[in-house]
Amino acid sequence: MWEDPIVAEVREVREKLAAEFGFDVKAIFADLRKRQGSLGGRLIRQKKRGVSTAEAGRGPHSGSTEPTSSEAAPAA
Repeated sequence: MWEDPIVAEVREVREKLAAEFGFDVKAIFADLRKRQGSLGGRLIRQKKRGVSTAEAGRGPHSGSTEPTSSEAAPAA
């Protein structure tokens, strides 16, 4: 079976990192938080959005109960 070299590398790094902290998830995350804090302004903050992505994908008339032109009854 073919093995993706990128996935293999990620798994190898994960294993080394876990071993470094004795496979203690809390210790791993504490280290990640410490590293994140040292980055300061280099991190990009997510913007707060007023509309969720799901709602935005529905378009401007997503809340309307009126049928769209494709749903309307054909003209007589």
